[in-house]
Parts: sequence; structure tokens; C-alpha cells
Amino acid sequence: MAFSDFKTISDVQEKFRIRHVENDFVGSEESTNSPSEHFRQELEFSTEYIDVFASEASRREFIILPILRDIYKAYAEDYALWVQKSIVYDETLSGTPDYLISTRSELGKRVVGTPLIILVEAKKNDFEQGWGECLAELVAAQKINAEPDVPVYGIVSDGTLWQFGHLVGDAFIQNRTSFTVDDLPTLFGAINFVFKAATDASIVQSQRGHNSN
Repeated sequence: MAFSDFKTISDVQEKFRIRHVENDFVGSEESTNSPSEHFRQELEFSTEYIDVFASEASRREFIILPILRDIYKAYAEDYALWVQKSIVYDETLSGTPDYLISTRSELGKRVVGTPLIILVEAKKNDFEQGWGECLAELVAAQKINAEPDVPVYGIVSDGTLWQFGHLVGDAFIQNRTSFTVDDLPTLFGAINFVFKAATDASIVQSQRGHNSN
């Protein structure tokens, strides 16, 4: 069974006994951030000369990945960005997230460390199916990490609309507020908030590991 076999949030809830909560956890006071001037210029060029919403591939290449990459730059020394990298927990929880942020493995750049953030593209603008797939991937990440009380974060986007959630314990908390590419500073701030929260959680997890040795 692959992550994409989970078509709705409730599919994952029923399979793994996950509670669903709606709550705005992305802090509004930290939700404004400015994209780099280089990014703005590149996006303006793409939107002026290329039909960036013509297909799922164009949305991924010209909108989603550039946004993710621009924010990721501030975290690149300690964290890894993966595109279409498979993760496996067991036969039920396996597959290939569209994008994945993890810690850097001590084994080198070819090995995934601790999964922190998973981003799924909402194919055909279907956010319900996107979240079903993303939540299944978050469950796999949580089980791989073996720290159920340390949150793992999910993002679902069709390029225009961006939604956020996180899984901690048996609760999936979905942010009520969505963000759009039309307001880049606020969108960048929201994504950066998730990056910071996820990296803070990874530091706590790492400290626990050292203390238990």
C-alpha cells in the first residue's frame, strides 16, 4: 500500500486512530517575511513569460519548488531538502513524498535523516486527497522517528493555495487559515514559521537522544 492510496484524511484517521483538530498554530505575529529580491525577479520573469499554471509539472517547477528552496536556504547547513525521495516504514506506510525536509544523516547526503516536514502537491487542486496522502506520510515519519510526542509538519499546495498541519501523538492539527502566493511576504512567513518549529523540534529530539546515552 502506498501513501497515495489514502484518498482522504478520514482514511488515515480510521486506519491509525488519529484525531483531527482545527486550530491556527501558525503564529500571526511571525507570519510576515520577505522573499529575496532574486526570488522576486525570477518569479516575475516566470509568470510574465511562462504559463506557470498550465500543468502540475509547471506548478511544481516554477512555483512550489522555488518557494520551498528559497526559504530552505537559511536552513541548508543542518537540514536536507529532498525531491521525490522514497521513505519506508512498513508495507502499509511507504511511498515517495513530493518534497521532504529532514535532518542531515551522519552517513552522508545520500541518506535521509530524521523526517521533519513533508510537502505534497494537491494534484488536480484536490486538497482532500492531498491531505490524505500527506497525513499518511506524516504517520510514517512519526513512526520512523520513534518520537510520537515530537511534531512532524505537513504542507499541501497547488501552487496558489498553501495549507499547513502537524501531527503530534495521535492528533493531527490542521491550520484553519490558508495562505496564497498572491501575498508572498505572508506566505513566506508562514512557511518559515513551520521550518523554524520543525527544526526546534528536531533539536529537542536530538537532545533527548544524547541524554538517554
